[in-house]
Amino acid sequence: MNNGSKGRCVTVTPQGKADIFIRNRSRARKSFPGNSSDVRFANPFGSCCITGAYPMSKKLRNRIIALFCLAVFVAGGALYYTNWVVQRPFAIILFVGDGLTTGMLTPARLYAGGAENRLTIERLPHLALLTTYANDFAVPDAASAASALATGRKVNNGRLALDAAGQPLTNLFELAQQSGRSTGLVSNASLTDTTVGAFYARSSDPLDHAGIALSLLTANLDVMLGGGEADLLPESKDGGSRQDGRDLMLEMRKQGYDLARTRTELDSTPLWRAPRLLGVFASGNLDFADQASSSGVQPTLSELVRQAILLLQYNPKGYVLVVDAGLIAKASHNNEGERALREVIELDRAVATAIQYAGPKALIIVTGKQSVGGLRMNGHPFKNDRGVSLIGMNPQGIPSITWATGPGGTSVTPAAVDGMPDPLPVTEPAAFAAPAAVGVADDVIAVSTGPGSEELQGFKDNTDVFKVIQKNL
Repeated sequence: MNNGSKGRCVTVTPQGKADIFIRNRSRARKSFPGNSSDVRFANPFGSCCITGAYPMSKKLRNRIIALFCLAVFVAGGALYYTNWVVQRPFAIILFVGDGLTTGMLTPARLYAGGAENRLTIERLPHLALLTTYANDFAVPDAASAASALATGRKVNNGRLALDAAGQPLTNLFELAQQSGRSTGLVSNASLTDTTVGAFYARSSDPLDHAGIALSLLTANLDVMLGGGEADLLPESKDGGSRQDGRDLMLEMRKQGYDLARTRTELDSTPLWRAPRLLGVFASGNLDFADQASSSGVQPTLSELVRQAILLLQYNPKGYVLVVDAGLIAKASHNNEGERALREVIELDRAVATAIQYAGPKALIIVTGKQSVGGLRMNGHPFKNDRGVSLIGMNPQGIPSITWATGPGGTSVTPAAVDGMPDPLPVTEPAAFAAPAAVGVADDVIAVSTGPGSEELQGFKDNTDVFKVIQKNL
């Protein structure tokens, strides 16, 4: 059947065959300018003209446009949500302090400024009490407690970042580096000490400081500031104690690290380029706060924190900084109560420095690691008593500070002898005399501020500190 039209025609026969006739091609082009493939179809049910070979319908076109707009909207919403609604903190700073319990915090507050005083860490909005048990014992040692913070796993006492089967555990620094963040480690104790070692090393002997020091070569940390020079230098060099003859400071210099050994060298470190800094300021631990203020050679914990933040902040992907206030434990082991309180205050100053330089949007966590010695402040001091007025014998005639265990035990007080004056009482007696104070069954405090810190409040476990940080990397 022919549609009888002029120009291009399609004739469809009853048997379904189609014959195409092209007539007057020039007129067809005039009828459909710009498209020489336009055809007219005829069929037994009628005829129709279609512009284009098989054109897209308006309905289909609108659907595709709608789907495209929806995809753009979803992608934009996801980008907004991840970058503004649940924005990850640029800076993550973890402070670790031994003995940070209520029994230590309250005397430190009184010592700093009296009963109405508040420390910086007491002003942080979120507070948690953390259980600290090890995988095998109810009271942890330094290695297992630090490993729980560094790896998020319970390990046996005497194991550093190794599980019960002896397998190595992934630590926070490794996760931070995988996410592109810079990493820094600060301690006012030795950089090879057990606590900081849990964040970069693995060992079945947490007291093998020379062995732990070797892991600094492969940890790939950007900034390391603290003590421990003796564990980095060979015996042949002044102050060195390594028996393998290796000079780890020289090896790290060859890896591209700048070296700093004094406060002046630390302050002169260039801040305009990516950091690679190893600062070692003492043969072993740094001086206690009262000693450092008089010597002036070594930087304080606050100064170390400030310089680390200034160096790490140039990475656009952020950084993770771990700060160990290790001298609290050193004083506690020796039953040196006033020094322990001073070191808690020094930790508090360092936290204030971190808030100032890292900004209010940084995730800052301050946590205890374990309780050592069991310090208690006794008697009824006056509300405004502070400083040395809280040390020694109180007005009730009893020691203001006592310990559960340690070298200040009552056995060191000699018995009175006839005809001789009574001996002076021990000012910080321990209930049980021991060469060094031991761990105490006690929950530790964790206070925090910044994005993600709201998850760390109430009764928690020390492994939850790791989980909160990992979630915000």
